[in-house]
Amino acid sequence: MRQTILVLCCFLFLSNILQAQTSGTVKGYVTDTINHSTLTKASVSLLRAQDSILVKFTRAKENGSFELNNIKAGKFILLVSYPKYADFVDQFSVDSTKLIKDYGKINLEDKGRILSEIIIKGNRAAMKIKGDTLEFDPKAFKIEPNAKVEDLIKQFPGIQIDKDGKITAQGETVTKVLVDGEEFFGDDPTLVTKNLRADMVDKVQLYDKKSDQAAFTGIDDGQKTKTLNVKLKEDKKNGYFGKAELGIGTDKLYKGQAMFNKFWDKKKLAAYGIFGNTGQVGLGWGDKDKYGQSGYQVTDDGGIYFTNSGNDEFESWDGQFNGEGIPVAQTGGIHFDNKWNNDKESINVNYKIGDIKLSGNRNDINQQNLSSSSIYNTSDKNFEKNMTKNKLDLAYEIKIDSTLTLKLNVDGLFKKSNSSEEEMRKGTDEQGNQLNNLKQTTTNDVDDKTFNTNILLTKRLKKTGRTLSLNLSQSTTDSKGDGYLNSRAEFFTPSVISPDSTKVVDQYKVNNIGNTAFKSNLIYTEPLSKSLSVILNYGFNISNGKSDRKSFNLSPNGDYTVLDSIFSNNYELDQTINQVGAIFNYKKNKTVFNFGSKFSDVNFKQYDVYRDTSLKRKFVNYMPQITYQYNFKQRESLRLSYNGNNDQPTLEQIQPIPNNQNPLNTIVGNPNLDPSFKNSFRGSYYSYKVLSNQYFSINGSYNLTLNPIISNVITNDRGQSISQFENLKNKATTSYYLNTNFGRTIKAIDMNAGIGLSANKSLNYNYINTKLNQTKNSTYSFNLNLSKNKEKKYNFNASFGPTYNVADASINENSDSNGWGFNGNFWSSVQLPFKLEISTDGNYQYNGKTQVIQESFERFIWNASITKKFLKSDNLRVSITGRDLLNQNVGFNRSAFNGNINQSTYTTIQRYFMFSVSWDFSKMGGGDTKQN
Repeated sequence: MRQTILVLCCFLFLSNILQAQTSGTVKGYVTDTINHSTLTKASVSLLRAQDSILVKFTRAKENGSFELNNIKAGKFILLVSYPKYADFVDQFSVDSTKLIKDYGKINLEDKGRILSEIIIKGNRAAMKIKGDTLEFDPKAFKIEPNAKVEDLIKQFPGIQIDKDGKITAQGETVTKVLVDGEEFFGDDPTLVTKNLRADMVDKVQLYDKKSDQAAFTGIDDGQKTKTLNVKLKEDKKNGYFGKAELGIGTDKLYKGQAMFNKFWDKKKLAAYGIFGNTGQVGLGWGDKDKYGQSGYQVTDDGGIYFTNSGNDEFESWDGQFNGEGIPVAQTGGIHFDNKWNNDKESINVNYKIGDIKLSGNRNDINQQNLSSSSIYNTSDKNFEKNMTKNKLDLAYEIKIDSTLTLKLNVDGLFKKSNSSEEEMRKGTDEQGNQLNNLKQTTTNDVDDKTFNTNILLTKRLKKTGRTLSLNLSQSTTDSKGDGYLNSRAEFFTPSVISPDSTKVVDQYKVNNIGNTAFKSNLIYTEPLSKSLSVILNYGFNISNGKSDRKSFNLSPNGDYTVLDSIFSNNYELDQTINQVGAIFNYKKNKTVFNFGSKFSDVNFKQYDVYRDTSLKRKFVNYMPQITYQYNFKQRESLRLSYNGNNDQPTLEQIQPIPNNQNPLNTIVGNPNLDPSFKNSFRGSYYSYKVLSNQYFSINGSYNLTLNPIISNVITNDRGQSISQFENLKNKATTSYYLNTNFGRTIKAIDMNAGIGLSANKSLNYNYINTKLNQTKNSTYSFNLNLSKNKEKKYNFNASFGPTYNVADASINENSDSNGWGFNGNFWSSVQLPFKLEISTDGNYQYNGKTQVIQESFERFIWNASITKKFLKSDNLRVSITGRDLLNQNVGFNRSAFNGNINQSTYTTIQRYFMFSVSWDFSKMGGGDTKQN
């Protein structure tokens, strides 16, 4: 026994000696570069070089010295940081030949001083993860003089900006860009990204913006908006800056814009004006989902929102321009925000006015699949659209005391729109025999008015974590439209030249749609322990909606005064909802977990005024939710969530009135529709490593809808259809998307490279001639991203890769529309002597032929410009620009839905040349420098 103990002691002694011989030490002391004062408590981190995992950590002593011992052999990174000083980063090794690494004096440089030499031996952290927010540091990217925020964001990992300024982050569209957390003209992100100066930005944050009440209480109400927040440097918040540009081109094209911004104290004032007919003007007024007027849906929590399905002849055109047609636009706006009374009160006001005219033509080729055959339709359309819109929104907040806050939001919209369309349509069978022929003209005028008020009162009680909040909202919407429908449809027997039947519609239509909705939500939070809290809520909601649609036929004296009872209906829809819920929230260390549910008792009343019939129904809806988040470290995070909610049918789906806008497809409402239930799963993972500038992200969602509302279409052998909505029992519609991005800096060639993979798929159903049809739509894509930048010399960015589309329907084996495609984008600029700059960008698109569509589509849109800079700060520029130099910009779209395959070509802006002059001006921080 004694011998065993002796041997064990000798073994431990020798192990300690060997370990001491192979363990290293790192030491040094931290000082200020200029006055050499010690930086007490400076942060000293030892990271493993392989994956940047933290190995050891300490802080500098009072004399600035530090020492890290017992370091095993390997490669490491030393990171020394101190507030308001630039980081010191260095890589070193510990092995048997070098056990002590003595840095001696490490001098940190004050960030505010002008560096005469570079002391940082590594990369700056380009991205951090703070909770559910990604934060980008502009100092880690290369910013050219006169660059805009858009030029900065293009360099962020996982974010893309297309030629029109649309921002996509981790596969989702960014719909809001804030400035210092505040609305800045609200619904047009390009007004920030294309006009604010990049050198004014301190940091950029990316997150899902929650509602004000959800942000205060922590309870997820499902209202989320993908948002970028641009935080400005403090020294850039005093002064003014702006831009003016004017251009004239070939084919009578022109453009112009002006923007002025003044920041002083806590105030911001901005104004802009844009006009042109090139399609490059800012038209991103994102009101479509909020203000579209063709029908409304009452959500399970009592809210009403209007949908724009395209089936109503008098839908209110929202003014969006997606490249189809030739636009003539004039928009303008003014913004003001201020804080006063020691920041206890604040106000944010935005007013926008706009006018757009759009004209063009469109050609559609469609395959309508039936159970044993297909119908082939072709159509040609000419359209004219006009819209004038005024929008005002105001937000006022007051902190009544340290625990009580009141926030008021008011917004209003006044919009007039009119449109006219002429269409020629022809349908044939598989042998080419003509089945039908349609000639139709429609005109409409619509006036929309919307007014919304929202009040949020929040109170923090004495006990930490105990809060009370009350949210009250009132909305009123009114839409009045009238217009004419004139159509003549002819139907043919195969092999017979003359039509054997004709259907003529000549009507004047009047629509009057309106609704009011009141919502209330009271939330109480109670801490149960240091880590666990419960959130209780109660809501009472009332909504009243009315849809009065009248159709008038010609009278013998030529007036439209004869009411057509078949295509007229006055329908009312009322709801009263009581809602209760409880959510438990657990937060400890790196973990955040919440779960619970809300329950709604819904009293639903439908009233048919013309027929004096009513239908009362009662539902109990439930909305479960689960969220789990784990923050591994500052730059690595995992988030998973589940939400369930009921989707109520829209009024358009319920209202029992045939819609004869398209005589070849009459739509009939179904007042007996039940709600469907949607299950939504979402997940995301982010990781970023500083030294290699390596990022990895994966985002995905999966949706499963039970008792879905689908269409039931009956089509005869002449191509004439009648469709109605109904619930699908014992089947579920599903959809998912998956997006992943990986990238890093390739040091050998000083280039950033990344790959992106995405997949999305949807599985839907509809009945076609009593047979259940299953439609699959999928898109799979791969993207390779390359970028390289050499300051004051050149920059280059390219993204390209293949796509594979799947679109098939079970109803017909000949409906397969699977095919390959390819997309590529690039942009580049080169700085030349004499202040010349050449820039170019291009987009390549290829869509291969499919079983249904036997022709492939290919186009390459190439743009280029040469710019001469003037003045000392290069803020005066003269440019000659060529757009679509190869003259290939043909409007094109291909889609598949419910067994139908559709391909469209349309009028769009093609090749032109433009001469333009732009001037950027500024006076910031009390200085007199004129620069961009």
